[in-house]
Amino acid sequence: GITINEDTSQGLVDIRAQVQANAVEWDIAEATIDQCARGEAEGLFEPLDYTVIDKTGIPESVAQTSYIAHNFYSNVIAWNKDKFGDNGPQAWAEFWDVEKFPGRRSLRADPAEVLEIALLADGVPLDQVYPIDIDRAFASLEKIRPHITAWWSSGAQSQQLAADGEVDLIGIWNGRISDAIKGGTNWGFTFNQGIMILECFVIPKGATNKELAQKVIALSVSPEIAANLPKFIEYGPSNAKVYEMGLIAPEVAATLNTAPENAAKQVTLRGDWWAENIAAVQERWSAFINR
Repeated sequence: GITINEDTSQGLVDIRAQVQANAVEWDIAEATIDQCARGEAEGLFEPLDYTVIDKTGIPESVAQTSYIAHNFYSNVIAWNKDKFGDNGPQAWAEFWDVEKFPGRRSLRADPAEVLEIALLADGVPLDQVYPIDIDRAFASLEKIRPHITAWWSSGAQSQQLAADGEVDLIGIWNGRISDAIKGGTNWGFTFNQGIMILECFVIPKGATNKELAQKVIALSVSPEIAANLPKFIEYGPSNAKVYEMGLIAPEVAATLNTAPENAAKQVTLRGDWWAENIAAVQERWSAFINR
């Protein structure tokens, strides 16, 4: 019985502006994990009521005082099968190997996700990516930089680069490459060494309908509702109970990044690390990308 009105948002920057101006327009907002961690540290969100919201099945690290994860997407290695067949790179070190896998490459134009990728390419194990060795990550990026044809800045752009054949290899969000494949693009991808990024719900400080917002969030992250997400895009629900309860068919689960067998191959982006380090990293990244 709750009416939902939709709006678009640029994430934390918009939420912060509304809260600081005491002119909050939204009862619920969505942001990425690094933004959620930063916003919580800045006191921009209302606390979540876990007597209303059942967080069972959601990792404790992403069910925090004022934010909760609702889906994961992954930055994965994808390749043009017209060029490499089924034998595309299965690790970021192979993506970096321009002799074994010659061709045009693309990565995201943002340090979050890409620094983690650079460390994996340099041989850092999955469980040792954090805390990020910034110097080592940038040294690794310097090796691949001359071979990057395009640094993409949006999901739509990355999908278009693949669909148009402008690149042969790309680090891309799995939902985007899946859509491209469904559209007839002859590409493959792997969850091996994927970077899992989560999006979370928050209630901006001063929201008018915060009690109703708690109920909406509770419904949204419940396994019964979360299990519907893959019908719209191949991003994984944050609630592991969707798999435990068999709410997603096995053949569908096999395509999702949060399915246990796929999640085990990946690194989850640490929003708390980025919240603490983004300012210093961003300055260095800007110098790197604009050089």
